[in-house]
Amino acid sequence: MFTGIVTAVGTVREARQSGDLRAVISCPFDPEGIAMGASIACSGVCLTVVDKGGAAGDAWFAVDISAESVARTVPGRWEEGRHLNLEPALKLGDELGGHIVTGHVDGVGQIVQVEPVGDSRRFVIAAPRELAPYLAPKGSITVDGVSLTVNEVNDETDGTCHFSLNIIPHTAEVTTIGAMQAGDGVNLEIDVLARYLQRMQSLRG
Repeated sequence: MFTGIVTAVGTVREARQSGDLRAVISCPFDPEGIAMGASIACSGVCLTVVDKGGAAGDAWFAVDISAESVARTVPGRWEEGRHLNLEPALKLGDELGGHIVTGHVDGVGQIVQVEPVGDSRRFVIAAPRELAPYLAPKGSITVDGVSLTVNEVNDETDGTCHFSLNIIPHTAEVTTIGAMQAGDGVNLEIDVLARYLQRMQSLRG
């Protein structure tokens, strides 16, 4: 489990296909604090540490990414040089600062608009048809591993929807979202509570 509160930004240092995709990710963590087999959310994707090294502040860890995970995430996300939002798994007693995040990407969205609003920025993101029923104003959404609050939802005639978010300067600084622009793809994970509510409603109907 995760909270969607990003603790660092990492960089894909190496990516090679060997059965699954093996990615080596550089990060500012202390390798002594990274356990083998531990889970780390990488831009919203829960991955298992299979190797690690480096020094405190200049560490790296390796993960194996299945073909399913590659197919369900933003194309090109695992290429060398790409930046990733990182969050180690939640520990018992940790503060739940965001919302409950599983690290399972539900779909890929696309940023359609970015505009300044005061010191913040307003992002409008297009969500695919299968995720539209789970999005609601003031509900939670995970965008590339970042826990955010939905401001508005506008349904489109084709069953998709556009939803808006407010990105404050701090979030823009400490995550990859600050460098994103219109046309970029993003990994989306819907709120787990919305998932169960939708399921119960469908069974009731």
